[in-house]
Amino acid sequence: MRDTHKTSSGGGDPDGVGRRRFLAYAGSGATATLLAGCSGEDIDDITPTEGGDGTDSGGGSGTDDDADGDGENANAITIVQDSLPTTLDPHDHREAVTTRSLAQAYEGLIRRNADTEIIAQLATDYERLDDETVRFHLREGVQFHSGNEMTAEDVAYSINRTVDPDVGIASPQADQLTGVAGAEPSMDGAAVDVNLTSVNPAVFALFAAYLTVMEREWTESRDDGEVGRQMNGTGPYEVGAYEEDVELVYERFDDYWGDQPDVAQATFRGSTESSSRWSALASGEADLITDLNPNDAPQVEENEDTRIDSSPATRLVFVAMKYNVEPFDSVPFRQAMNYAIDLDAIIENVLSGFGIALGQPTLPDFFGYNPDVDPYPYDPERAQELVDESPYDDVSLTLDSPVGDVFGDVQVAQAVAGYISDLDGVSCQVQQREFASLASELTDGNMETSPDMYLISWGNASFDTSAIAIPVLASYGSLTTYANDDLDELFRAAEDEPDVEARRDLYHEAMALAHDEAPWIYLHQHHNLYGISERLDWEARADEQIYVKDIGL
Repeated sequence: MRDTHKTSSGGGDPDGVGRRRFLAYAGSGATATLLAGCSGEDIDDITPTEGGDGTDSGGGSGTDDDADGDGENANAITIVQDSLPTTLDPHDHREAVTTRSLAQAYEGLIRRNADTEIIAQLATDYERLDDETVRFHLREGVQFHSGNEMTAEDVAYSINRTVDPDVGIASPQADQLTGVAGAEPSMDGAAVDVNLTSVNPAVFALFAAYLTVMEREWTESRDDGEVGRQMNGTGPYEVGAYEEDVELVYERFDDYWGDQPDVAQATFRGSTESSSRWSALASGEADLITDLNPNDAPQVEENEDTRIDSSPATRLVFVAMKYNVEPFDSVPFRQAMNYAIDLDAIIENVLSGFGIALGQPTLPDFFGYNPDVDPYPYDPERAQELVDESPYDDVSLTLDSPVGDVFGDVQVAQAVAGYISDLDGVSCQVQQREFASLASELTDGNMETSPDMYLISWGNASFDTSAIAIPVLASYGSLTTYANDDLDELFRAAEDEPDVEARRDLYHEAMALAHDEAPWIYLHQHHNLYGISERLDWEARADEQIYVKDIGL
């Protein structure tokens, strides 16, 4: 694997971009967690090893709002992202920015900490009862922001609302819990039993990344529009004010089950321009900004009041090509698109080195990544040969690209289009799209509404290939623009294979096949780059999350 995590000479960063670091991912160490689960006597295996009672209770000290002596806003912070959430319904979206924003109010059963270890949240422990059933034991005394206590009925409802289109909504997150058939409260009401369609060896990894708990009575008493504009979770923050496309303001929830965090108020705002986000940080109007332009990194470091931090994300960037339309129904043509791209140059010159080249639909530290599958080399002569072998010539392509999905998305798309247009008989132009509009087309479960060719990023924090590749490449994936019987067979076999090594082999074979079939133009692993006020004690996470309760002041 080629590590390109450095700035270009034009960036002028003598300090190696400050606090850049590569986090230790779950890797092979997560294997036992995928298969075994955790019983009550093993609870330390899923809880933090530092401080507190070994639960996800928050990182703050519960200090008074003016403890710093800096006035009434001493414990208030502002976070500026590239956009605001598209909805406040935690089950009705597929955008990372929305997940990150809503995570302050809505919680899951288990999640990962900054070191990617699975820790307890609303479940205190979990176990596998048999091949097709797992159980989560629930924390007592958890209160929703409505004032009502969380019950096993609420948790089961939340799982069913995600995976069953007949319960409330047709959630676009259904395949984020792939292999989960439904859930029901245990006989004593102290746990929830989850029914699986197969062995599903990655089930706990999926639940650690996905599934947020909602109150059944509150949700069912509102129409979809109201659920999308209001919030009622169990988290350390409740919504204080919300103005769509303007800001989302959180206030500390006094009856939170865990420790009270340092930050009393957190305001989330959106700005599509990296320069605007940096200006807000430099002026003190923002305390934390996402998707910092690498070219601004030296200025952030030189400013005595700010710093940067970065982490390779659990997110890949690619160009999808709809397999059943011309000219993308030709494998040689799709392969040509990959050979035509100088990916190393794009990473170095467009992304200032913040990226890792990919040649398969998973990430280097995910279970199932095939180390023997290399990125496509830049070979324009081979690309031209393959175009000439295909049944198509004089082709005009349109590449749809979101604006503000991840840093450099439009610039990367333009570079890709330029390389493609260098081929004889092929031209390509970029059509810039509002991210929310493009995302809605891709997540509606209907392949026909998707553009024929589009650039997008796809993130997944399960550290397992099943959850990052299946939704976008299996014929039964909710966001797919591809279908291949052999690939489907490998995916399904891996989903039902309890043996770790056998399952890894199946994914290795699937990744090799996906490389050769080239349903995508494989691009890179995205890097998160943040600008941070020195008043905050916070470090970037590999899973892209920003938990305000973990921020120290």
